[in-house]
Amino acid sequence: MTTKPVLVIGGTGKTGRRVVRLLRERGVPARPASRSGEVRFDWLDESTWGPALDGASGVYIVQNDGDPRTRALVRTAVASGVQRLALLSARGVDTPGYYGEDPATSEAFLEGEAAVRESGVDWTVLRPGWFAQNFDEGFFNEGVLAGELRLPAGDGAASWIDVEDIAAVAVAALTEDGHAGRTYELSGPAPLPLAEVLSVIEAAAGRKVRYTPLTTEEFIAELGAQGIPAEEAGLWAAALYPVERGFESKVSDGVRQALGRAPRTFAEYAEAAVAEGAWRD
Repeated sequence: MTTKPVLVIGGTGKTGRRVVRLLRERGVPARPASRSGEVRFDWLDESTWGPALDGASGVYIVQNDGDPRTRALVRTAVASGVQRLALLSARGVDTPGYYGEDPATSEAFLEGEAAVRESGVDWTVLRPGWFAQNFDEGFFNEGVLAGELRLPAGDGAASWIDVEDIAAVAVAALTEDGHAGRTYELSGPAPLPLAEVLSVIEAAAGRKVRYTPLTTEEFIAELGAQGIPAEEAGLWAAALYPVERGFESKVSDGVRQALGRAPRTFAEYAEAAVAEGAWRD
């Protein structure tokens, strides 16, 4: 158990703030870092890196998707004395065509993975599938509240992973022995198509939502009409491609490998989200 602080990059995000909470529950000093967090960290301003890393024993790394600088950050971290790194990557990045024809998403994550593997210190890579929390904290929430989710996902299913489980694996990697050099693929316990997902949400929240499948072109056009740049819309479409193709239905055992227990079900996630105030008008 470390008594030195753990730097949590993206400490206000979906995974990061949960990593911070779980570290503190264990009595480990957590240093939440972001452009607006307790500790200032800006991927595009390297002058913020050193102060954020000073005295840290480990780092939880959430990459900057638009301009990945993970290798430079890792060099700075190791030079500052960091001994453990846990990187949030993504499932399927080592499978050609997993995110469609554009390899940019996979290449960025693979470069980050290579950086931590070549760091010379203990490292762990987390490769989660689609987050369950996207339905109440992220991209899907607006559609759920509107009563219709319109996505280019066809009839595909995903084994939605509860972000609480991702955070728990990250904290184990940063505070316990036995996780160094491991790559954990993380998923929920069973695949669920979007129509079934929305039925689970209805049962938990009493909110009826229908799913309408779109083509990729329709999806990008609709986001464009909402003012979302075409590049960003294209990234969301690429992220949904493995759902539409059925790739995300795979169940992985990384949670059990890392924590010795089964991952939380989507129903458990939905019930907890409702208890915390999700999906209220």
